[in-house]
Amino acid sequence: MPTGKVRFYDEEKGFGFITTDDGQDVFLHATALPAGTPAPKQGARLEFGVADGKRGLQALAVRVLEAPVSLSKRSRKPADDMAIIVEDLVKFLDVMGGDLRRGHYPSGASAKKVAAMLRKVADDLDA
Repeated sequence: MPTGKVRFYDEEKGFGFITTDDGQDVFLHATALPAGTPAPKQGARLEFGVADGKRGLQALAVRVLEAPVSLSKRSRKPADDMAIIVEDLVKFLDVMGGDLRRGHYPSGASAKKVAAMLRKVADDLDA
């Protein structure tokens, strides 16, 4: 069975195109996807049968081999870098916790900086 990558797929219209490993374009209709399969994303690797349709090659009996890596995971910081950031953040929060135990809240600018750091680390971990 030939394999290829999704070049384009419009979920609303229910069709798209696959570029085979040898460079041919193959029409992909939603009915060729297995039942319950989400719409394929651009770059997803597929295996499929091929038939001659009214307007050229058409994919049949499509099977998803691998989904493309999400943009957020591709731009994610390496785990070693995140470990250092989290360790530094914990040290910083320990100092701030000591200040809070003594009844001292961080000042306005400092509090905003801490909140921004926590949000950024949370976003990086959630990506």
